[in-house]
Amino acid sequence: MGFPEILLFLLFFIFPSLHAQKQCPISMCGNRYIPVRFPFRLKSQQPRRNCGYPGFDLSCNKENRTVLKLPVSGEFYVRQINYITQEVLLYDPLNCLPRRLLSFNLSGSPFVSAFYQNYTFLSCPSSYTKSRFTPIDCLSNSTHSVLVTSSMALARQISAESCKIIKNLTVPVSRPVPFNEGFSNSLENDIHLTWYVPDCSICEIQGGICGFKSNTSQEIGCFFNRENGRSNDGLQIFRIICLAIAVPAMTCAIGIACFACFIDRSHRAHALRRTTAVAAAPDGPDHTVIMMGLDDTTIESYEKVVLGESRRVPGRNDITCPICLSEYCSKETLRCIPECKHCFHAECIDEWLRLNGTCPVCRNTPSPSPSPAHANSDHTNSDTV
Repeated sequence: MGFPEILLFLLFFIFPSLHAQKQCPISMCGNRYIPVRFPFRLKSQQPRRNCGYPGFDLSCNKENRTVLKLPVSGEFYVRQINYITQEVLLYDPLNCLPRRLLSFNLSGSPFVSAFYQNYTFLSCPSSYTKSRFTPIDCLSNSTHSVLVTSSMALARQISAESCKIIKNLTVPVSRPVPFNEGFSNSLENDIHLTWYVPDCSICEIQGGICGFKSNTSQEIGCFFNRENGRSNDGLQIFRIICLAIAVPAMTCAIGIACFACFIDRSHRAHALRRTTAVAAAPDGPDHTVIMMGLDDTTIESYEKVVLGESRRVPGRNDITCPICLSEYCSKETLRCIPECKHCFHAECIDEWLRLNGTCPVCRNTPSPSPSPAHANSDHTNSDTV
């Protein structure tokens, strides 16, 4: 993939995200501080499209209270929304939540209760319950009192005396109650509901805000460049500009690094050849070196060959130099010994013959130095090969 294709991909990848970050502003009903944002949507202030997840619509009543309408159970007031724990607290507009619980149903909504508890509602004569139990005031009157308990044993006991069971039902609660709890009026507290889809808890913990990634997708994304409900467009554009500069800079740097690596490898190969040729001769501070090699005139009289693209070597040699053990490359200069026809890199065999008077392969001694005229003639011919 070339640079134009990479840049085009990045633009198509980034700009949808930039557009997706322009989420709806945080809204609320009047001055009541219940911030409404994704996945909830305030119908009177936020557009329908992309501002909220299906089933999370809220509204404001005349008193500027935030209202959630459940498909089966009707309207409830919102006390609080916790976007990190994904929890919403509801209460009854008429302050009689136990009456609403008698027909409470979450069908058709995205909400569930974290915990459920079985309760029994009983109707008892007021004379029976007076000064003995705590009734549900909004369900009681002057002649009858309504009691509620989570203990089935207690419910059966008083129903055998003078009370009548109204209903057994499962009630959403914030936490399970003790098994043997007596009569309770805790059902007058708020309803604690949660939701699992969309799951934005991790995004909220990280300080981001959930939202749809684009106008045409239901995929959820997490955005971090919002402040007070407004997307930080300037910062996003700055990042795009930096990315547009960084990509070509990185491409150029990689090209330069590859070129430098290739040059360094070539220099190292050349140095290895020279070092190997020199190391073939005995040396050391405690040894007397006896020069048994040939003179430069004799060495230069031997034939030179410049390899072509086929890298075909004259004589009986392989494709590697017997001295430095490197493969021959096109355009390299080789020198061949006349008698045995063994060929080597010119710089390798020249160093060898200056220190040793024999062929490195067959150990034969080359012919003595030819006459000066003959040497000059051969040297001229070798340069033209």
